[in-house]
Amino acid sequence: MGKALNLTILCVAVVASLSVWFAATAAVADLISNGLMTSAQGGLLTSAVQAGFVGGTFASAALGLADRFRTTRLFAAGCAVAGVATLLLPVVEPAGWATLGLRALAGAAMAAVYPVGMKMASTWAKGDLGLLVGILVGSLTLGSASPHLVNGLIGTLPWTTVYLVAGALCLSAGLLILAFREGEAGFARTVFRLRDIGEAWRSPQLRLANLGYIGHMWELYAMWAWIGAFLQHGPLELQGAKASLMVFLIVAAGLPGAVLAGLAADRFGRCETAALAMLTSGLCAVAIGPAAGFAPALALALALLWGFSVVADSAQFSAIAIEVAPRQLTGTMLTIQTSIGFLVTIAAIQALPWLLPYAGWSQAFALLAIGPFLGVIAMLRLRRLQRAQRG
Repeated sequence: MGKALNLTILCVAVVASLSVWFAATAAVADLISNGLMTSAQGGLLTSAVQAGFVGGTFASAALGLADRFRTTRLFAAGCAVAGVATLLLPVVEPAGWATLGLRALAGAAMAAVYPVGMKMASTWAKGDLGLLVGILVGSLTLGSASPHLVNGLIGTLPWTTVYLVAGALCLSAGLLILAFREGEAGFARTVFRLRDIGEAWRSPQLRLANLGYIGHMWELYAMWAWIGAFLQHGPLELQGAKASLMVFLIVAAGLPGAVLAGLAADRFGRCETAALAMLTSGLCAVAIGPAAGFAPALALALALLWGFSVVADSAQFSAIAIEVAPRQLTGTMLTIQTSIGFLVTIAAIQALPWLLPYAGWSQAFALLAIGPFLGVIAMLRLRRLQRAQRG
Protein backbone atom coordinates (compact mmCIF):
# COMPACT_ATOMS: atom_id res chain seq x y z
CA MET A 1 0.00 0.00 0.00
CA GLY A 2 2.95 2.34 0.55
CA LYS A 3 3.83 2.26 -3.12
CA ALA A 4 0.24 2.66 -4.33
CA LEU A 5 -0.49 5.44 -1.84
CA ASN A 6 2.62 7.46 -2.61
CA LEU A 7 2.20 7.15 -6.37
CA THR A 8 -1.43 8.24 -6.02
CA ILE A 9 -0.30 11.27 -4.03
CA LEU A 10 2.27 12.08 -6.71
CA CYS A 11 -0.12 11.71 -9.66
CA VAL A 12 -2.85 13.79 -7.99
CA ALA A 13 -0.31 16.48 -7.09
CA VAL A 14 1.08 16.58 -10.64
CA VAL A 15 -2.36 16.95 -12.25
CA ALA A 16 -3.49 19.54 -9.69
CA SER A 17 -0.30 21.58 -10.02
CA LEU A 18 -0.33 21.51 -13.82
CA SER A 19 -3.86 22.92 -13.77
CA VAL A 20 -2.13 26.31 -13.98
CA TRP A 21 -0.69 25.21 -17.33
CA PHE A 22 -4.06 24.07 -18.63
CA ALA A 23 -5.84 27.17 -17.29
CA ALA A 24 -5.22 29.25 -20.42
CA THR A 25 -6.94 26.65 -22.60
CA ALA A 26 -10.06 26.87 -20.44
CA ALA A 27 -9.98 30.64 -19.88
CA VAL A 28 -9.24 31.95 -23.35
CA ALA A 29 -12.71 31.27 -24.81
CA ASP A 30 -14.40 33.50 -22.22
CA LEU A 31 -11.74 36.19 -22.58
CA ILE A 32 -12.20 36.34 -26.35
CA SER A 33 -16.02 36.24 -26.21
CA ASN A 34 -16.01 39.18 -23.78
CA GLY A 35 -13.72 41.20 -26.02
CA LEU A 36 -10.88 41.20 -23.51
CA MET A 37 -8.34 39.78 -25.97
CA THR A 38 -7.97 38.62 -29.55
CA SER A 39 -7.31 35.06 -30.72
CA ALA A 40 -3.68 35.96 -31.38
CA GLN A 41 -3.31 37.30 -27.84
CA GLY A 42 -4.95 34.14 -26.53
CA GLY A 43 -2.29 32.08 -28.26
CA LEU A 44 0.37 34.08 -26.48
CA LEU A 45 -0.96 32.90 -23.12
CA THR A 46 0.01 29.32 -23.93
CA SER A 47 3.26 30.33 -25.62
CA ALA A 48 4.25 32.32 -22.53
CA VAL A 49 3.88 29.24 -20.33
CA GLN A 50 5.86 27.11 -22.79
CA ALA A 51 8.63 29.72 -22.99
CA GLY A 52 8.65 30.11 -19.21
CA PHE A 53 8.95 26.37 -18.74
CA VAL A 54 11.89 26.19 -21.15
CA GLY A 55 13.62 29.03 -19.33
CA GLY A 56 12.89 27.46 -15.96
CA THR A 57 14.24 24.07 -16.98
CA PHE A 58 17.40 25.62 -18.42
CA ALA A 59 17.96 27.49 -15.16
CA SER A 60 17.19 24.40 -13.07
CA ALA A 61 19.63 22.32 -15.12
CA ALA A 62 22.36 24.98 -14.92
CA LEU A 63 22.01 25.08 -11.12
CA GLY A 64 21.44 21.34 -10.69
CA LEU A 65 18.38 22.02 -8.54
CA ALA A 66 16.74 18.61 -9.11
CA ASP A 67 19.79 16.82 -7.68
CA ARG A 68 20.80 19.26 -4.94
CA PHE A 69 17.56 19.72 -3.01
CA ARG A 70 14.98 17.43 -1.46
CA THR A 71 12.49 16.64 -4.19
CA THR A 72 9.32 17.18 -2.16
CA ARG A 73 10.43 20.63 -1.03
CA LEU A 74 11.48 21.62 -4.55
CA PHE A 75 8.14 20.39 -5.92
CA ALA A 76 6.23 22.29 -3.21
CA ALA A 77 8.20 25.48 -3.88
CA GLY A 78 7.38 25.27 -7.59
CA CYS A 79 3.69 24.85 -6.77
CA ALA A 80 3.75 27.85 -4.43
CA VAL A 81 5.25 30.15 -7.06
CA ALA A 82 3.00 28.93 -9.88
CA GLY A 83 -0.11 29.03 -7.68
CA VAL A 84 0.45 32.60 -6.51
CA ALA A 85 1.29 33.74 -10.07
CA THR A 86 -2.01 32.28 -11.27
CA LEU A 87 -4.10 33.73 -8.43
CA LEU A 88 -2.82 37.20 -9.36
CA LEU A 89 -4.10 36.97 -12.95
CA PRO A 90 -7.66 38.25 -12.23
CA VAL A 91 -6.27 41.53 -10.86
CA VAL A 92 -4.12 42.50 -13.86
CA GLU A 93 -4.94 43.45 -17.46
CA PRO A 94 -5.99 40.17 -19.17
CA ALA A 95 -4.05 40.87 -22.35
CA GLY A 96 -1.27 42.98 -20.85
CA TRP A 97 2.40 42.38 -20.24
CA ALA A 98 1.78 41.61 -16.58
CA THR A 99 -0.41 38.66 -17.56
CA LEU A 100 2.22 37.31 -19.94
CA GLY A 101 4.86 37.74 -17.25
CA LEU A 102 2.80 35.88 -14.67
CA ARG A 103 2.07 33.08 -17.14
CA ALA A 104 5.78 32.79 -17.94
CA LEU A 105 6.58 32.72 -14.22
CA ALA A 106 4.07 29.92 -13.68
CA GLY A 107 5.64 27.99 -16.56
CA ALA A 108 9.13 28.49 -15.13
CA ALA A 109 7.97 27.18 -11.75
CA MET A 110 6.73 23.98 -13.42
CA ALA A 111 10.39 23.11 -13.99
CA ALA A 112 10.40 22.15 -10.31
CA VAL A 113 7.34 19.93 -10.75
CA TYR A 114 7.20 17.78 -13.89
CA PRO A 115 10.84 16.59 -14.29
CA VAL A 116 11.17 16.28 -10.52
CA GLY A 117 7.95 14.24 -10.38
CA MET A 118 9.41 11.65 -12.77
CA LYS A 119 12.47 11.32 -10.58
CA MET A 120 10.23 10.86 -7.54
CA ALA A 121 8.19 8.15 -9.27
CA SER A 122 11.36 6.22 -10.18
CA THR A 123 12.24 5.73 -6.50
CA TRP A 124 9.43 3.15 -6.26
CA ALA A 125 10.47 1.20 -9.36
CA LYS A 126 11.15 -2.52 -9.04
CA GLY A 127 11.27 -3.76 -12.61
CA ASP A 128 8.31 -1.55 -13.54
CA LEU A 129 9.97 1.81 -14.21
CA GLY A 130 8.31 2.19 -17.61
CA LEU A 131 4.89 1.62 -16.09
CA LEU A 132 5.41 4.05 -13.21
CA VAL A 133 6.62 6.89 -15.42
CA GLY A 134 3.88 5.97 -17.91
CA ILE A 135 1.24 6.41 -15.22
CA LEU A 136 2.66 9.83 -14.39
CA VAL A 137 2.72 10.89 -18.05
CA GLY A 138 -0.79 9.50 -18.47
CA SER A 139 -1.96 11.64 -15.56
CA LEU A 140 -0.47 14.69 -17.25
CA THR A 141 -2.25 13.74 -20.47
CA LEU A 142 -5.60 13.45 -18.73
CA GLY A 143 -5.04 16.87 -17.22
CA SER A 144 -4.26 18.28 -20.66
CA ALA A 145 -7.54 16.88 -21.97
CA SER A 146 -9.71 18.06 -19.07
CA PRO A 147 -10.41 21.64 -20.33
CA HIS A 148 -11.95 20.18 -23.48
CA LEU A 149 -14.20 17.95 -21.36
CA VAL A 150 -15.32 20.96 -19.31
CA ASN A 151 -16.07 22.94 -22.47
CA GLY A 152 -17.99 20.02 -23.96
CA LEU A 153 -20.12 19.21 -20.89
CA ILE A 154 -20.48 22.52 -19.05
CA GLY A 155 -19.62 25.19 -21.58
CA THR A 156 -17.45 28.25 -21.16
CA LEU A 157 -16.57 29.14 -17.56
CA PRO A 158 -15.80 32.71 -16.39
CA TRP A 159 -12.10 33.32 -16.92
CA THR A 160 -11.61 34.63 -13.39
CA THR A 161 -13.09 31.43 -11.97
CA VAL A 162 -10.74 29.33 -14.09
CA TYR A 163 -7.66 31.16 -12.84
CA LEU A 164 -8.74 31.17 -9.19
CA VAL A 165 -9.57 27.46 -9.19
CA ALA A 166 -6.33 26.57 -10.99
CA GLY A 167 -4.24 28.65 -8.59
CA ALA A 168 -5.92 27.10 -5.56
CA LEU A 169 -5.42 23.58 -6.94
CA CYS A 170 -1.74 24.29 -7.50
CA LEU A 171 -1.24 25.55 -3.95
CA SER A 172 -3.08 22.47 -2.66
CA ALA A 173 -0.75 20.25 -4.69
CA GLY A 174 2.23 21.87 -2.99
CA LEU A 175 0.83 20.92 0.41
CA LEU A 176 -0.17 17.42 -0.71
CA ILE A 177 3.25 16.54 -2.10
CA LEU A 178 4.82 17.02 1.34
CA ALA A 179 3.12 13.75 2.32
CA PHE A 180 5.01 11.86 -0.42
CA ARG A 181 7.70 9.43 0.69
CA GLU A 182 10.38 8.08 -1.61
CA GLY A 183 10.73 4.36 -2.21
CA GLU A 184 13.75 2.20 -1.55
CA ALA A 185 15.49 3.39 -4.72
CA GLY A 186 15.83 6.92 -3.37
CA PHE A 187 18.47 9.43 -4.44
CA ALA A 188 21.09 11.06 -2.25
CA ARG A 189 21.55 14.78 -2.75
CA THR A 190 24.75 15.64 -4.62
CA VAL A 191 27.24 18.44 -5.21
CA PHE A 192 26.57 19.71 -8.73
CA ARG A 193 29.19 20.95 -11.19
CA LEU A 194 28.20 23.06 -14.17
CA ARG A 195 30.17 20.89 -16.59
CA ASP A 196 27.93 17.96 -15.63
CA ILE A 197 25.26 19.39 -17.96
CA GLY A 198 27.33 18.19 -20.91
CA GLU A 199 26.74 14.58 -19.91
CA ALA A 200 23.38 14.80 -21.69
CA TRP A 201 25.30 14.89 -25.01
CA ARG A 202 28.60 13.23 -24.10
CA SER A 203 26.87 9.96 -23.27
CA PRO A 204 25.84 8.19 -26.52
CA GLN A 205 22.84 6.56 -24.84
CA LEU A 206 21.58 9.79 -23.31
CA ARG A 207 22.15 11.61 -26.59
CA LEU A 208 20.08 9.11 -28.56
CA ALA A 209 17.33 9.11 -25.91
CA ASN A 210 17.21 12.90 -26.07
CA LEU A 211 17.11 12.88 -29.88
CA GLY A 212 14.19 10.46 -29.73
CA TYR A 213 12.43 12.76 -27.25
CA ILE A 214 12.99 15.76 -29.52
CA GLY A 215 11.32 13.91 -32.39
CA HIS A 216 8.43 12.93 -30.11
CA MET A 217 7.90 16.48 -28.88
CA TRP A 218 8.01 17.94 -32.39
CA GLU A 219 4.81 16.03 -33.02
CA LEU A 220 3.00 15.90 -29.68
CA TYR A 221 2.13 19.44 -28.65
CA ALA A 222 1.52 20.65 -32.20
CA MET A 223 -0.94 17.79 -32.63
CA TRP A 224 -2.66 18.67 -29.35
CA ALA A 225 -2.71 22.36 -30.27
CA TRP A 226 -4.19 21.96 -33.77
CA ILE A 227 -6.33 18.82 -33.73
CA GLY A 228 -9.32 20.88 -32.54
CA ALA A 229 -8.95 23.34 -35.42
CA PHE A 230 -8.66 20.40 -37.82
CA LEU A 231 -11.92 18.89 -36.53
CA GLN A 232 -13.78 22.21 -36.72
CA HIS A 233 -12.35 23.90 -39.81
CA GLY A 234 -11.04 20.98 -41.84
CA PRO A 235 -13.09 18.57 -43.95
CA LEU A 236 -14.85 17.06 -40.90
CA GLU A 237 -16.49 20.36 -39.78
CA LEU A 238 -17.40 19.28 -36.25
CA GLN A 239 -18.80 22.10 -34.15
CA GLY A 240 -19.57 23.11 -30.56
CA ALA A 241 -19.75 20.56 -27.78
CA LYS A 242 -19.30 17.68 -30.22
CA ALA A 243 -15.92 19.02 -31.31
CA SER A 244 -14.80 19.66 -27.71
CA LEU A 245 -15.76 16.16 -26.58
CA MET A 246 -13.99 14.62 -29.57
CA VAL A 247 -10.81 16.55 -28.78
CA PHE A 248 -11.07 15.34 -25.18
CA LEU A 249 -11.32 11.71 -26.32
CA ILE A 250 -8.38 12.09 -28.70
CA VAL A 251 -6.06 13.70 -26.15
CA ALA A 252 -7.25 11.50 -23.26
CA ALA A 253 -6.52 8.40 -25.36
CA GLY A 254 -2.92 9.08 -24.45
CA LEU A 255 -3.60 7.90 -20.88
CA PRO A 256 -4.16 4.23 -21.76
CA GLY A 257 -1.46 4.61 -24.42
CA ALA A 258 1.14 5.67 -21.85
CA VAL A 259 0.15 2.97 -19.34
CA LEU A 260 0.00 0.09 -21.84
CA ALA A 261 3.26 1.18 -23.46
CA GLY A 262 4.85 1.25 -20.02
CA LEU A 263 3.80 -2.35 -19.42
CA ALA A 264 5.09 -3.37 -22.85
CA ALA A 265 8.40 -1.53 -22.42
CA ASP A 266 9.13 -3.19 -19.08
CA ARG A 267 8.58 -6.59 -20.69
CA PHE A 268 9.77 -6.27 -24.29
CA GLY A 269 12.15 -3.30 -24.27
CA ARG A 270 11.95 0.48 -24.18
CA CYS A 271 13.57 1.16 -27.55
CA GLU A 272 11.30 -1.29 -29.35
CA THR A 273 8.16 0.05 -27.68
CA ALA A 274 9.04 3.70 -28.31
CA ALA A 275 9.96 3.00 -31.94
CA LEU A 276 6.67 1.19 -32.60
CA ALA A 277 4.66 4.00 -30.99
CA MET A 278 6.46 6.66 -33.05
CA LEU A 279 6.07 4.71 -36.25
CA THR A 280 2.33 4.43 -35.57
CA SER A 281 1.84 8.09 -34.69
CA GLY A 282 3.92 9.24 -37.64
CA LEU A 283 1.83 7.19 -40.06
CA CYS A 284 -1.34 8.64 -38.49
CA ALA A 285 0.01 12.15 -39.05
CA VAL A 286 0.58 11.38 -42.71
CA ALA A 287 -2.75 9.62 -43.28
CA ILE A 288 -5.30 11.62 -41.28
CA GLY A 289 -5.49 14.63 -43.62
CA PRO A 290 -6.14 12.70 -46.84
CA ALA A 291 -8.53 10.32 -45.02
CA ALA A 292 -10.70 13.20 -43.82
CA GLY A 293 -11.44 14.15 -47.42
CA PHE A 294 -13.08 10.87 -48.42
CA ALA A 295 -13.75 8.83 -45.25
CA PRO A 296 -14.66 10.94 -42.17
CA ALA A 297 -15.20 7.86 -39.97
CA LEU A 298 -11.73 6.59 -40.86
CA ALA A 299 -10.24 10.00 -40.07
CA LEU A 300 -11.85 10.01 -36.62
CA ALA A 301 -10.56 6.49 -35.98
CA LEU A 302 -7.07 7.60 -37.04
CA ALA A 303 -7.36 10.61 -34.73
CA LEU A 304 -8.09 8.34 -31.77
CA LEU A 305 -5.23 6.01 -32.70
CA TRP A 306 -2.98 9.06 -33.08
CA GLY A 307 -3.96 10.31 -29.62
CA PHE A 308 -3.22 6.85 -28.20
CA SER A 309 0.17 6.40 -29.87
CA VAL A 310 1.50 9.96 -29.77
CA VAL A 311 1.86 9.78 -25.97
CA ALA A 312 2.78 6.09 -25.70
CA ASP A 313 6.49 6.65 -26.26
CA SER A 314 6.86 9.71 -24.03
CA ALA A 315 7.52 8.02 -20.70
CA GLN A 316 10.07 5.64 -22.16
CA PHE A 317 12.53 8.40 -23.08
CA SER A 318 12.45 9.52 -19.46
CA ALA A 319 12.78 5.92 -18.25
CA ILE A 320 15.84 5.43 -20.48
CA ALA A 321 17.39 8.61 -19.10
CA ILE A 322 16.77 7.42 -15.54
CA GLU A 323 18.38 4.05 -16.29
CA VAL A 324 21.48 5.22 -18.17
CA ALA A 325 22.29 8.59 -16.53
CA PRO A 326 24.83 8.77 -13.70
CA ARG A 327 22.65 8.33 -10.63
CA GLN A 328 23.78 11.56 -9.02
CA LEU A 329 22.69 13.47 -12.15
CA THR A 330 19.32 11.83 -12.78
CA GLY A 331 17.22 14.88 -11.97
CA THR A 332 19.38 17.19 -14.06
CA MET A 333 19.36 14.85 -17.07
CA LEU A 334 15.55 14.62 -16.90
CA THR A 335 15.33 18.40 -16.66
CA ILE A 336 17.59 18.89 -19.69
CA GLN A 337 15.56 16.36 -21.68
CA THR A 338 12.25 18.09 -20.98
CA SER A 339 13.80 21.50 -21.59
CA ILE A 340 15.01 20.78 -25.11
CA GLY A 341 11.81 18.90 -25.90
CA PHE A 342 9.54 21.78 -24.92
CA LEU A 343 11.76 24.24 -26.78
CA VAL A 344 11.06 22.24 -29.94
CA THR A 345 7.30 22.36 -29.31
CA ILE A 346 7.26 26.13 -29.68
CA ALA A 347 8.70 25.90 -33.18
CA ALA A 348 6.41 23.04 -34.21
CA ILE A 349 3.24 24.77 -32.99
CA GLN A 350 4.12 27.87 -35.01
CA ALA A 351 5.23 25.94 -38.10
CA LEU A 352 1.91 24.21 -38.76
CA PRO A 353 -0.26 27.32 -39.36
CA TRP A 354 2.49 28.73 -41.57
CA LEU A 355 2.24 25.62 -43.76
CA LEU A 356 -1.57 25.48 -43.87
CA PRO A 357 -2.12 28.09 -46.64
CA TYR A 358 0.19 26.13 -48.93
CA ALA A 359 -0.62 22.51 -48.11
CA GLY A 360 -4.11 22.63 -46.59
CA TRP A 361 -5.32 20.23 -43.92
CA SER A 362 -4.86 17.30 -46.29
CA GLN A 363 -1.07 17.58 -46.09
CA ALA A 364 -0.21 19.92 -43.20
CA PHE A 365 -0.09 17.28 -40.47
CA ALA A 366 2.47 15.34 -42.52
CA LEU A 367 5.00 17.96 -41.36
CA LEU A 368 4.69 16.54 -37.86
CA ALA A 369 5.62 13.04 -39.02
CA ILE A 370 9.21 14.16 -39.54
CA GLY A 371 9.79 14.10 -35.77
CA PRO A 372 8.63 10.56 -34.94
CA PHE A 373 10.23 9.06 -38.05
CA LEU A 374 13.59 10.52 -37.03
CA GLY A 375 12.87 9.34 -33.48
CA VAL A 376 12.45 5.78 -34.76
CA ILE A 377 15.96 5.94 -36.23
CA ALA A 378 17.35 7.18 -32.90
CA MET A 379 15.64 4.36 -30.98
CA LEU A 380 16.86 1.66 -33.36
CA ARG A 381 20.40 3.00 -33.08
CA LEU A 382 20.12 3.04 -29.30
CA ARG A 383 18.88 -0.56 -29.29
CA ARG A 384 21.85 -1.58 -31.41
CA LEU A 385 24.24 0.26 -29.09
CA GLN A 386 22.79 -1.32 -25.97
CA ARG A 387 22.98 -4.80 -27.46
CA ALA A 388 26.60 -4.22 -28.45
CA GLN A 389 27.49 -3.08 -24.94
CA ARG A 390 25.85 -6.18 -23.46
CA GLY A 391 27.93 -8.31 -25.79
